[in-house]
Amino acid sequence: MGSFSIWHWLIVLVIVLLVFGTKKLKNIGGDLGGAVKNFKDAMAEEKNKPTELPRQGGDAGGTTIEGEVKDKQQH
Repeated sequence: MGSFSIWHWLIVLVIVLLVFGTKKLKNIGGDLGGAVKNFKDAMAEEKNKPTELPRQGGDAGGTTIEGEVKDKQQH
């Protein structure tokens, strides 16, 4: 009762082919393959990307914000 035999899977495959047709299944397979390829390419680009930008000279290149610090506790 737990697992399906090969005959069950063949019947499911025939029903899927009848419902969707071979052309539509081919298009879905091509789209899925393209998506997987694009995902792998993006992961490879991310892996080769430097993790930190190089610093230029002694300047940190940041912005200094001036202001006053006030006590959070009010008496």
